[in-house]
Amino acid sequence: MPLPLALTLGEPAGIGPDITFLAWRRRAELELPPFYILADPAFLRRRAERIAPPVPLVVVEPAAAGAAFNTALPVVDIGVAVTAEPGRPDSTSAPAALAAIRRAVADVGAGSASAVVTNPVAKNILYRSGFTEPGHTEYLAKLAEDLTGARVHPVMMLWSPELAVVPVTIHLPLKEVVTTLSTGLIVETGRVVARDLRQRFGIAQPRLAVAGLNPHAGEGGTLGEEDIAIVGPAVERLKADGIDVRGPLPADTLFHEAARASYDAALAMYHDQALIPIKTLAFDHAVNVTLGLPFVRTSPDHGTAFDIAGTGRADPSSLIAAIRLAARLAKAGTRPLALHA
Repeated sequence: MPLPLALTLGEPAGIGPDITFLAWRRRAELELPPFYILADPAFLRRRAERIAPPVPLVVVEPAAAGAAFNTALPVVDIGVAVTAEPGRPDSTSAPAALAAIRRAVADVGAGSASAVVTNPVAKNILYRSGFTEPGHTEYLAKLAEDLTGARVHPVMMLWSPELAVVPVTIHLPLKEVVTTLSTGLIVETGRVVARDLRQRFGIAQPRLAVAGLNPHAGEGGTLGEEDIAIVGPAVERLKADGIDVRGPLPADTLFHEAARASYDAALAMYHDQALIPIKTLAFDHAVNVTLGLPFVRTSPDHGTAFDIAGTGRADPSSLIAAIRLAARLAKAGTRPLALHA
């Protein structure tokens, strides 16, 4: 029996528990791989009663999750009591969300789970609790470094059958993008993307397209020098590494159907340049994949949706896609944690 996936609780007041229940209900229909959720069992039982008919739960350790999966949703106790109600985060929200993430990474590191799938968190709730990392991706990188003792460069890729796109800078105000963006950052990101497309996705010679920062990729310097001074040299260095890469390319013509057929992943220079096209093309089934980690991590590409939490109306499509992709990438195999750079 394959190792189960470790699924985190996410923000308990959000839709994470709901979409987990809905995904589990479709396990047979969709032939989903076994997974367990890391949570407070008492909290999950209360939430499950809101989703008619209630989902049966069983508290297990990871080793027993696969055998239990067909008849009940396996729950691994994180040891943190949760009192948050749907749509109303409270003081237990952040400790529970973070405990679930830590345990998921520990389980993968111990060989008890094959991959990590994370339900959505509310970063503002985490920040109020004293959380200092910019987001999920950076926190997972810190946990990976603590686990292995090796530096990692995490890369957020949004993946769907229609498009795979990587924002080189992520959660930054636009005014900080230009001062943060560098040739070295683009090069390191491109190397991670090319490597993981080979090792995890099985693409022998990945093709990368690099978007320009400015309109029309700077129009030869008349609309900004950054594409000449920063982006262009990064593309040349990636080419020198033997990577099949083109750019800088105008972002406004990079995402139509014919253009997408010419590359396997696009590198965008900032958050919305990447997320607007993929959320337009694949809003319900895009998956957030963290590249560069010594383990597989995927997540739904949406937020906590406090307004519909606990109603049973949330769409589990993106979580189902994340579960399927995590199983596929984990099956492709990874090196032992301590050896994976």
